[in-house]
Amino acid sequence: MKTHFSSIAFALAIILAALSFSNAYKFKYKSNNSVSVTGLGSKDFVSDLIVWSGSFIRKNGSLKDAYAELDSDRDKIKKYLLKQGTSTDEIIFSAVDIDKEFADVWDDSGTKTISVFSGYRLTQRVQIESKDVDKVEAISRQVTELINSGIEFYSSSPEYYYTKLAELKIEMIAEATKDANTRAKKIAENAGSDIGALKNASMGVFQIVAQNSAEEYSWGGSFNTASKRKTASITVKLEYEAE
Repeated sequence: MKTHFSSIAFALAIILAALSFSNAYKFKYKSNNSVSVTGLGSKDFVSDLIVWSGSFIRKNGSLKDAYAELDSDRDKIKKYLLKQGTSTDEIIFSAVDIDKEFADVWDDSGTKTISVFSGYRLTQRVQIESKDVDKVEAISRQVTELINSGIEFYSSSPEYYYTKLAELKIEMIAEATKDANTRAKKIAENAGSDIGALKNASMGVFQIVAQNSAEEYSWGGSFNTASKRKTASITVKLEYEAE
């Protein structure tokens, strides 16, 4: 009798375990019964803000004379930029950097013996920030007049920006979301089902690269400032319940 009761109890335990496993499997299947998709939003645009800078240098054994020469160069540069159509508000001069320079003295055997002070090197930068991109772009390429006037001037490459980036980003997110939704519906349709409520949504990395270039995307997000014409892109990942 005792043995018969033990057999019944053992059989019940197996049945309960099987039911428990079956319910757990069904719950897991239901929780994973979803559709995950990634949508892309991209826009081509032209930069509407340019930042260009250049530096000019004066060297002299007298600090006072070096400053006077640099002041003269600064006045010439400002007059030149104003003549090219820039406004006073767009022109920014930085503080002056002062460096002492030394010349090495060598003996007949080629051994360095001493470093002798050779003078002061003064460097100042000028920067233009303007929405007239074409005008400043042209100025950055035509600084020979300054060089021909005796100024030691070095022009840097312009940097290009877009002042309506926030609005552009919102448009791209909407486009990426719409693209993801279309993809989800197509996947569900091909599987003979339909999408239900949105379970989760996340935004990917925002990227800006040069148009028609082989520039690589990065996990942290690319932000090209070297090209006037750019392409911005963003991804949105959506997860829907499958019905």
